[in-house]
Amino acid sequence: MTTDASAVDSFLSAALAEDLGAVGDITSVHVVPAATMAKGVVVARAAGCISGLRAALRVFSLVDGSTEIIQVVEDGSCVPAGTALATVGSARSLLAAERVALNILGQLSGVATATRALVDHTQGTGATIIDTRKTVPGMRALQKAAVLDGGGGNHRMGLYDAVLIKDNHIAAAGSPAAAVRAARLGVGPGVSVEVEIDSVTDLESVIEAGANIVLLDNMTPAHMADAVAQAAGRCRLEASGGITLATVREIAESGVDLISVGWLTHSAPALDVALDFETDQL
Repeated sequence: MTTDASAVDSFLSAALAEDLGAVGDITSVHVVPAATMAKGVVVARAAGCISGLRAALRVFSLVDGSTEIIQVVEDGSCVPAGTALATVGSARSLLAAERVALNILGQLSGVATATRALVDHTQGTGATIIDTRKTVPGMRALQKAAVLDGGGGNHRMGLYDAVLIKDNHIAAAGSPAAAVRAARLGVGPGVSVEVEIDSVTDLESVIEAGANIVLLDNMTPAHMADAVAQAAGRCRLEASGGITLATVREIAESGVDLISVGWLTHSAPALDVALDFETDQL
């Protein structure tokens, strides 16, 4: 997946405007002499999987286009604590960009690190860890890129690129199979249709109605294994609900194809990153 550079710049500019307001960094303007030169080293204080580094470094360029930037590692790299990720130059502009850049880098690296942990726990099972639409507003493309950097996969990007029929849709349509038939008729064969079920008894009817993916909502691993046997490869099966590091291996071993995890993007702990500031180094 690629992120649109202009859209990322718009997001970063809005984040900077939120922090700098109309008058800028009044602390640095009045405390740091204008001629002060410095080197800032972006450091991972904790071990983790890095994501969002390019976007974070772009923040420094947007604040000061003359800032010298040297990127040391690539997004998707897993690094030990203490790793230098990049160096950036200039003084006042570093301080003006620092918090926005680190917020973005820490959040996205946290997503990638959490994804990597789940991926590592499911190695050899054939299941793919994927995200959901439970993303921070404005950061969806970056967060989904972070899931990829962590070794996972992406679910649909939004409401526009795939059908996902959930409980409220089913209540309106009358049954899971009726909802699938209506969606399939409307979007044709070229668009993926997924439906959520909470009982294996509904599986055969939604497969016959044309579902490409069936989401097994909050089922036990035993029920998931039953669904895998019954589907026999006629559709893809996705596990969802209550996925943790403690449970993900057993769920993956049930034979499901996909495991979707909402907390990857809405609640993954941020990775501890910092900017170590050294004056008179340029």
